[in-house]
Amino acid sequence: MIAGAIIVIVIAASGVLMMRFRKRWLAKINIAFTNRITGLFAGWLPGFGILTHGGRKSGKVYRTPINVFRASNGFIIALTYSSQSEWVKNVLAAGGCDLETRGKKYQLSAPKVVGDPTRRRFPIPVRIVLKLVGADEYMELSTR
Repeated sequence: MIAGAIIVIVIAASGVLMMRFRKRWLAKINIAFTNRITGLFAGWLPGFGILTHGGRKSGKVYRTPINVFRASNGFIIALTYSSQSEWVKNVLAAGGCDLETRGKKYQLSAPKVVGDPTRRRFPIPVRIVLKLVGADEYMELSTR
């Protein structure tokens, strides 16, 4: 249990540093290494999820660990690397994706990117981290 907590803290700290400086080469390191570790627990840990989506050019199926939260009509996803991330473009182009969070699977549709400098739809601790990393966009998806 302690090892799991340490891993979460290290991932969060490295993510904050990477996102704060928004260097694409750091994002590539995150994709190559951190996502593999996060992917081990993201499907069942609160505040995390695994998004399954297809590449808009390659058609390849991707599984992307994300920060996700329940909303009235579906879910919201923090866009810590901005709406220019490849997975965001893939989900928008496809008009939806699949999500696994807290051990449950959902089919999501009607993706919409929303800019919100207040970050008010997220829990307060998440708002603070998002502000630190300069992230003020999220994706809204419907379960209907």
